[in-house]
Amino acid sequence: MDRLRPRQRQIPVFSGFTKAEIEKMEKLLVEPRELLQSKEFCQKIARSFSSSSGRAGKPIVKWTEVQSWFVARQQESTSKVPSLNGTSKNQCRIPEICPLNNGHQSSEILRGVVSNVGEKVPDLSELEFEAKSSKDGAWYDVDMFLTHRVLSSGEAEVRVRFIGFGAEEDEWVNVKKAVRERSIPFEHSECHKVKVGDLVLCLQERRDQSIYYDAHVLDIERKMHDIRGCRCLFLIKYDHDSSEERVRVRRLCRILGQQHR
Repeated sequence: MDRLRPRQRQIPVFSGFTKAEIEKMEKLLVEPRELLQSKEFCQKIARSFSSSSGRAGKPIVKWTEVQSWFVARQQESTSKVPSLNGTSKNQCRIPEICPLNNGHQSSEILRGVVSNVGEKVPDLSELEFEAKSSKDGAWYDVDMFLTHRVLSSGEAEVRVRFIGFGAEEDEWVNVKKAVRERSIPFEHSECHKVKVGDLVLCLQERRDQSIYYDAHVLDIERKMHDIRGCRCLFLIKYDHDSSEERVRVRRLCRILGQQHR
């Protein structure tokens, strides 16, 4: 999974559709959500629009623009998430798509999912989340929670969509082990907060990819700051492959909930 962990929070919706194109897409809203957001379906619609006489002299339509329009309309039509208290393991009252940028809906989803396994959850309003991919063990920003389930073992899972990626990259992830509040990059002036033994989120930069993994700080070489900012070097060990390297503070993020000494 060669992908850079996106930092954007929202993708702007294309506003250059013609009236006829909008009317056609509105008629398609009765189709299944997964179909409307699939790459193949949106490519077909985009090709149809781009080759129509009504688009003569106008820019071609990209399939991602069609997909974004469907996602935005589906989010608008998503009703308020009902209370999940008392929901049994065999019931799911969560709408199929609940955008993460709606803090109340996101809170209710995680609160309801975790409460199914007897956990108490604090106020989650207006939080942003990241999830650990089972494909490469890296952490990515979550765009939306799609639905949830409780396994026979009693463990809760949520199906997430990562920011910047389509439905084909959706994953089921463990709520307790692979979902957490979004980590925050350290500022240059905060390097003193990083201590040996700390668990941090570190950007692993390789020739073909740059993605974020959990890592532990093994050693710190403190240096004087200059006009460029912090020049300290942090020796870290990645949890997923046990490799080590020295990095600058710009590649480190603070994992919320971790106790820094």
